[in-house]
Amino acid sequence: MKIYWIVSEVTPFAKTGGLADVAGALPTALAALGHEVRVAMPLYQSVVRERFDIRPTDLRLAISVGARVRDVRVWEGALPEGRVVVYFVECAPLFDRGELYHEAGRDYPDNLERFSVFAQAALSLLPALSWQPQVLHCHDWQSALACAHLAMGAAGSQPFFAPLATVLTIHNLAYQGLFPKAQWPLTGLPEAAFTMNGLEFYGQVNCLKGGLVSADGLTTVSPTYSREIQTSAFGCGLEGVLRARTEDLAGIVNGIDPHEWNPKTDPHLAARFGPGQLAGKAVCKLQLQQRSGLAEHNGLLIGMIQRLTEQKGVDIFLEGVPRLLALPLQLVLLGTGEPSYHEQLQQLAKQYPGRLAVHLTFDEALAHQIEAGADAFLMPSRFEPCGLNQLYSLRYGTVPIVRRVGGLADTVVDVTPASSAARTATGFVFKDYTASALVDAVARAVAAFRDHTLWSGLMATGMQQDVSWERSAQEYVTVYERALAKHQSSKATTTK
Repeated sequence: MKIYWIVSEVTPFAKTGGLADVAGALPTALAALGHEVRVAMPLYQSVVRERFDIRPTDLRLAISVGARVRDVRVWEGALPEGRVVVYFVECAPLFDRGELYHEAGRDYPDNLERFSVFAQAALSLLPALSWQPQVLHCHDWQSALACAHLAMGAAGSQPFFAPLATVLTIHNLAYQGLFPKAQWPLTGLPEAAFTMNGLEFYGQVNCLKGGLVSADGLTTVSPTYSREIQTSAFGCGLEGVLRARTEDLAGIVNGIDPHEWNPKTDPHLAARFGPGQLAGKAVCKLQLQQRSGLAEHNGLLIGMIQRLTEQKGVDIFLEGVPRLLALPLQLVLLGTGEPSYHEQLQQLAKQYPGRLAVHLTFDEALAHQIEAGADAFLMPSRFEPCGLNQLYSLRYGTVPIVRRVGGLADTVVDVTPASSAARTATGFVFKDYTASALVDAVARAVAAFRDHTLWSGLMATGMQQDVSWERSAQEYVTVYERALAKHQSSKATTTK
């Protein structure tokens, strides 16, 4: 199968979050299954062309957005293993900037124009290359307009695109690409597409909705999240649209890069370890304590790596810190986010020296050291489409403590008498979004940590879980096949 990805960030070229990790790993996993996969992304300022051997092509495109025409140049590179070609859309006035989507906490005001140009250029690139994929896979609002153009725009009437089925993946429904109606001409879509059945959303332009109503197939990044977003509690106003597409919506848990996240080979660690050979984990714990200024002791060490936003449960964590640190444990946190959370965490770190370490930065090496050196990993998210850190934790023998939501509910099995007896338990799960529920779950982990046999079993079971992309890639192939069958059936019906 020929598969074309349009996505706004890809590891290792440019990254703000988990979307880039998916885009950097899943295409390679699909290629390993025998499929031809190519990827398109913007050529941001941060993409180091020499480092990644990204070369200019002769392809130049003229993309209309409103009354303006943007000149676009196409560059070419490849994902690290070389199996997947990556096309980079260059438009310096739009993408040669310090960040991907925003600066100083504010979205770029021309984001609609930026990603409209990107989506249209990524589509126009295909006939210019004379490469005709069978499936177009778009991701989040930044590329959802490509699906809308094929279903509602001029591109949909071109014979070249007629066989192309579309799939849209929702990585986080909270980000929808909302813009004022006055900016509608920038989409490049006809006025008829700005309706309740199109991109109109309470008088605004909703780019994600355009993809949700037009793609042949929809996916999101965990089965539980696929059900949650069809409810008013998690649907962000689009639950009705998603319920109408429920038969076309699949939830597929993300995988992880088994090469980057491997405790047997991880270059960031003071010692390597793996299933059945865990001596190195104690060395990593000591390394983490020393680097973080924590006292050296054998009690439970809990790690956290996350964006410091309400979505990630920082509010209930902060409320619970005094009760947490009344328990025999230590905490180390790595992340950045809202300034008010920075201030509160800094004050708490001063209040609990040697017990609570706070690293308000992004540090890839430290992230690996926390995953390896911590005994447990805390994720108290308000909502979590999938989550990756609990998957890293399982592989590193670090027992997750999570809220039962989204992908966390799908990937962590709570410690109960039944799950312990069946050897299926992998962590500690709490339901209510409260500080008390969080503290109770941690207290259960502290008690279990004293039972060496129980804790060793949790580590072993977690490290045996299949968190690879191969499993997920097979599920995506099934989605592609269904989308293609639906598209072909729809085309056959309309031509009768």
